[in-house]
Amino acid sequence: MGFQPPAALLLRLFLLQGILRLLWGDLAFIPPFIRMSGPAVSASLVGDTEGVTVSLAVLQDEAGILPIPTCGVLNNETEDWSVTVIPGAVLEVTVRWKRSLDWCSSNETDSFSESPCILQTLLVSASHNSSCSAHLLIQVEIYANSSLTHNASENVTVIPNQVYQPLGPCPCNLTAGACDVRCCCDQECSSNLTTLFRRSCFTGVFGGDVNPPFDQLCSAGTTTRGVPDWFPFLCVQSPLANTPFLGYFYHGAVSPKQDSSFEVYVDTDAKDFADFGYKQGDPIMTVKKAYFTIPQVSLAGQCMQNAPVAFLHNFDVKCITNLELYQERDGIINAKIKNVALGGIVTPKVIYEEATDLDKFITNTETPLNNGSAPRIVNVEEHYIFKWNNNTISEINVKIIRAEINAHQKGIMTQRFVVKFLSYNSGNEEELSGNPGYQLGKPVRALNTNRMNNVTTLHLWQLAGRGLCTSATFKPILFGENVLSGCLLEVRINENCTQLRENAVERLDSLIQATHVAMRGNSNYADLSDGWLEIIRVDAPDPGADPLASSVNGMCLDIPAHLSIRILISDAGAVEGITQQEILGVETRFSSVNWQYQCGLTCEHKADLLPISASVQFIKIPAQLPHPLTRFQINYTEYDCNRNEVCWPQLLYPWTQYYQGELHSQCVAKGLLLLLFLTLALFLSNPWTRICKAHS
Repeated sequence: MGFQPPAALLLRLFLLQGILRLLWGDLAFIPPFIRMSGPAVSASLVGDTEGVTVSLAVLQDEAGILPIPTCGVLNNETEDWSVTVIPGAVLEVTVRWKRSLDWCSSNETDSFSESPCILQTLLVSASHNSSCSAHLLIQVEIYANSSLTHNASENVTVIPNQVYQPLGPCPCNLTAGACDVRCCCDQECSSNLTTLFRRSCFTGVFGGDVNPPFDQLCSAGTTTRGVPDWFPFLCVQSPLANTPFLGYFYHGAVSPKQDSSFEVYVDTDAKDFADFGYKQGDPIMTVKKAYFTIPQVSLAGQCMQNAPVAFLHNFDVKCITNLELYQERDGIINAKIKNVALGGIVTPKVIYEEATDLDKFITNTETPLNNGSAPRIVNVEEHYIFKWNNNTISEINVKIIRAEINAHQKGIMTQRFVVKFLSYNSGNEEELSGNPGYQLGKPVRALNTNRMNNVTTLHLWQLAGRGLCTSATFKPILFGENVLSGCLLEVRINENCTQLRENAVERLDSLIQATHVAMRGNSNYADLSDGWLEIIRVDAPDPGADPLASSVNGMCLDIPAHLSIRILISDAGAVEGITQQEILGVETRFSSVNWQYQCGLTCEHKADLLPISASVQFIKIPAQLPHPLTRFQINYTEYDCNRNEVCWPQLLYPWTQYYQGELHSQCVAKGLLLLLFLTLALFLSNPWTRICKAHS
């Protein structure tokens, strides 16, 4: 509905007047015109507002002529409208409808009428000493259904409880407001349309038969052919309303779901889990009601810089960062962890160490010329140890390994972040790998009795850069994980074979700098008799021996190139239903290869690459040796259940010794009861009746 010509002309004048007044610094309403569709609107009055009064008037333009605005008579409310002013540097003027908007609903028979319920033009004037200074024109168009004050329950769709009444009484009604062909239960189909396809209507549940009589009903047996004679003895007496098809089309809540837009879970709306203590997996909170975050690796392999730390969740991750894009995280020293259960705040204790070998952390470096700029500090490793007591955190110890680099240095930096949760009474002792048995994924505990600091573990290589052995780092061997790793040795054409063997043996021996391994995950390092097994070394090479000395350059025989580590494990019982595994023995074995320098068209004086590798294999030994096969099982394989689909020896499986699901006495009782039912069914069957009639 548009304005009448006088109102449109007045609107243009007010818009022009408001723009000019803003330019001149006089009083002006912002905005100068408002289209009002609710019970209240607001505008701002800017300029020199000292001593300004505001009045409200309802303009009557039925005759097509708008009156000239006057400010001689001041009035801040009418019969239906009121205006309020909130003082300040900028006056906030609010116009409200004084009546309840239910008045619209009572006057309108159709709550969704296309014509507005209230259609008026309001004029708000600002005056100073009875002279008009600014005007605000409000066009009011309020519809009967435009208010949010209506009772929301009036238009809520009532969804029946699908436990007692089918939610979709006509599943084939797929089109709203139109007749679906062959859907005879569609209420939108007229009788004339239904006669066209009445003989081809959809049948079954899809066609509207949502409560069909199921086969076990006694009433269904009277109309169905081919019903067995024992059907009246086992049929079910039940009303049709009690049907197994209830809830067939819908499973869930009976209340309507509220529409909501997609919300991103951000730290500002973090849930505080620390008020009543942490549970495993809860994010750790700070006193500022924010998550305590440490960079972690997501499932997609990306490094998440602001990932929350979960309570009692250990992790050891590495993040790859470009030095040009590197930004130092917020200071860890200022972090204060919330610990309401203890009535205080936990502040991390931070110690710093300097990195010794930057080549392990920074690769593809490009150091610019010295331009006099100050160096910068980067964190290459961060180790966090959380001490926990029940559901609280009692202490946080942080060790940060940092490095000093050029302020404009380029390259790729590998950062490591380690988080461990230890019990408050664990002290500084080493973390166990199980209690008592080993846990999958925990390091294999080892001991070296040939040195003072005898605590160690078995290692494998973790490559970096070109994969050379000189730049490779170590990672521990984890219980239950079969792994193969290796690295490359640089060998020249005139390499001394004895020196090459010593170098290869030294690299392989560096992986097993131990003499004993722990039989259990909690073996005591101080007591060698507490389940420590000596490592068996088979075919250990002699680096000084040269089996076939040759004067030919570029060829060496029997070079140790592979280390095989075999670990025998077995189940050793159970604790609270959890199987405990232990190590029975560890064997290491070397394998040798013949190396020959690989030449192209000509043998150049450059280094060749010799790959050396190490493998770990866990072999599980059964706790009890299997029973040997009998002569019958060896000769008559057709009765072997493991080789054939049909297993005749297990025809009566519930009554054999192999069935452990129930007590043997219960199985026998149920079997006799089943035999009784079969006997009764045989006597009541139709063939038995015929035999009795024939004899009679």
